[in-house]
Amino acid sequence: MTRGTLVPGSTYRLQIRRQFPLSAAAELADYLDALGVQAIYLSPILQATSGSDHGYDITSHRRVDAERGGEQGRLAVAAAARALGLQTVVDIVPNHMGVADAAQNEPWWQLLRDGPDSQYAAWFDVDWRAGNGRIKLPVLGDDAGDDQLSVVHGELRYFEHRYPIAEGTAGPGDSAGEVHARQHYELVSYRRADDEQNYRRFFAVTDLAGIRVEDEAVFDASHAEVLRWVAAGDVQGIRIDHPDGLADPAGYLDRLATAAPDAWILVEKITEPGEQLPAGWPVAGTTGYDALAEVNTLLYDPAAEAEVSRRYAELTGDRRSWTEHLEQGKRTVAESILHAELLRITRAVRHAQPELRVSDEDLVQALTELAVAFGVYRSYHPVGAEHLDAAAELAASRRPEIREALTNLLPLLSDAGTEISIRFEQATGAIMAKGVEDTAYYRYNRAVGLNEVGGDPGGYGSTPARFHAAQQQRQQLQPESMTTLSTHDTKRSEDVRARLAVLPELGERWYGTAERLLAAAPIPSAAFGYLLWQSFAGAGWIERDRMHAYAEKAMREATEGTGWRDPDAGFEAAVHQAVDRAYDDDQVHRLLDELITEITPDGWSNSLSQKLVQLAMPGVPDVYQGTELYDYSLVDPDNRRPVAFELRRQLLAGFADAAGGPPLEQAGAAKLWLTSRVLRERRERPERFTGYTPLTVSGLTADHAVAFDRGGAVAVATRLPVGLRRAGGWQDSVLELGPGRYLDQLTGEQYDGRVRLAQLLRRYPVAFLTRAD
Repeated sequence: MTRGTLVPGSTYRLQIRRQFPLSAAAELADYLDALGVQAIYLSPILQATSGSDHGYDITSHRRVDAERGGEQGRLAVAAAARALGLQTVVDIVPNHMGVADAAQNEPWWQLLRDGPDSQYAAWFDVDWRAGNGRIKLPVLGDDAGDDQLSVVHGELRYFEHRYPIAEGTAGPGDSAGEVHARQHYELVSYRRADDEQNYRRFFAVTDLAGIRVEDEAVFDASHAEVLRWVAAGDVQGIRIDHPDGLADPAGYLDRLATAAPDAWILVEKITEPGEQLPAGWPVAGTTGYDALAEVNTLLYDPAAEAEVSRRYAELTGDRRSWTEHLEQGKRTVAESILHAELLRITRAVRHAQPELRVSDEDLVQALTELAVAFGVYRSYHPVGAEHLDAAAELAASRRPEIREALTNLLPLLSDAGTEISIRFEQATGAIMAKGVEDTAYYRYNRAVGLNEVGGDPGGYGSTPARFHAAQQQRQQLQPESMTTLSTHDTKRSEDVRARLAVLPELGERWYGTAERLLAAAPIPSAAFGYLLWQSFAGAGWIERDRMHAYAEKAMREATEGTGWRDPDAGFEAAVHQAVDRAYDDDQVHRLLDELITEITPDGWSNSLSQKLVQLAMPGVPDVYQGTELYDYSLVDPDNRRPVAFELRRQLLAGFADAAGGPPLEQAGAAKLWLTSRVLRERRERPERFTGYTPLTVSGLTADHAVAFDRGGAVAVATRLPVGLRRAGGWQDSVLELGPGRYLDQLTGEQYDGRVRLAQLLRRYPVAFLTRAD
């Protein structure tokens, strides 16, 4: 549903941190304006946990984070943007608050101190019944006891952790253990979180406690400051983090849209293939992961899928399908780190229907199977009810012995607006995110460039025809939705994925190298080894410590061989040794170096192609910080590193207005050139981006091009560059431009009518043409 009047033509995402505060963002505004950007897009800026590197752990909704620049910094950004005619978009976090340090979060502190009688009891989603009137805080280490607790300055202490003491519960002769026993909270082992957690969290993060914005008073208190910015004209767009965690996303969005009727509102919602946002949501669209998937798959040839699958199975021994990996990943988290959520739903069922003649164990098993079988992140009853029905059928086919429990649960889960229904919807989204994005994506390594947020690793590739159909639908349904290629949450940057897309095109050249690498630096899991060597190919020779950090996170997320809770020293040592051998062992280094050198030019081709397509396709394109140059980043925190903006500023200033452009290989300058040309055109001639018409390409190698006309602005991009070269290049392939003359904004050359691609794409693998007036 299109809404709001303050829709920018493009955005540029900045990660605001202590090392890059709001004042730095304000100083960057002139560079962003020169680049052609139309809105500064800020990560969360409300007060967060001290030292936070991301800002999603908000501790106060009343003020701007002091470490990020405070109110003075925010006003500086607003003034700089206003002076240049730029808009400002802010990222807000309605689902949860940071509670790692209770003393920094006043509502949480008072809740712990005063319990159910606290003025903030309505803020947090606590199951008091499950804890016998106490909130269970899983913070204690192994073998921790009362002797490690102390009372200091009227607070309970456990090492550096501080907790409040309720009035009248601490006498002069009381031990710390006795005081602890009288509090409204109970410090318990971190290992008990899986089963005994009794407050809602962001996924399984115990330091992020869910808040109840469905309560009008909580909404008002947690949004007053942001809405003040909107009312003052300092903010024109709002990005909603994790709406799937909310009890009532539609109600929340209605309330927000009413409070900010002109704002451009986006939701960070991951949709599965074919899924659309609920039609009634008053938002412009999503944050762009759906668009990312449409562009990314265009770089893969569907005809190669069988060979890619066969060689992956042969090299790694992993013969499980994506469907099997998806099921197993979701089951892993449903039976471990998110098991407490299903137990809470079971308690709610038992409380609502005490006479139900089904055991608690069968109820938990049925809820687990339903969550594992759920085909999308969540439903919004009655919207999406068909997903619950389909999950029930699949769950019953997998586990016929719990059919009775499933039958009893379905009416309760289908009863929209009830505690049982709402909590199940919240749980399925968390189980999908953790079980798929953060587990299965690191286990199923057939082509890891496709293992991306919003993607479908079980699918393989796309065609220009499919892409055109998706964009015609996007133009019709969500023309003001965001598009993106990289974010702070993507598993790999766009340029890493661009290189990875080259590997399947190499065929046996790649598979043979992978086989030699797996043998030369063996890892207990060949499938993880295959991921590691793909990661080197995609990222190239990044700093050693960055690759070690990535490998550690990736293998622990996979939870096959090691894990976060109980790391396996032997497994991890083998992985780290393999990383070191890539840098130190002559044989391993040579194999990788030759491969990286070979794929880099085709990676550049893919980088420019996908960038042009994303910037020119329907929607509002976002550029993630730094990605206007080639950027080879891996999963967070690697993708949140400082950006060399001065280099980018100098390169941009060095471009002469006369067309021609820098060489393809010049430090990513060609990508910056392309980005600036398209963004400036979108700003100066927005009427040229109001439609979508696929353009005809004919000839022997026509499938290696994708071309479309947005209404006077034409994008032409190369796909599958290795196959194109092996086929002898563009040969007789021709693009039908239609009547009129067109200027290639990248080279300054003019064309009309039927254009030979060999001529059009002789300098760059892309062309950005605008109709001459």
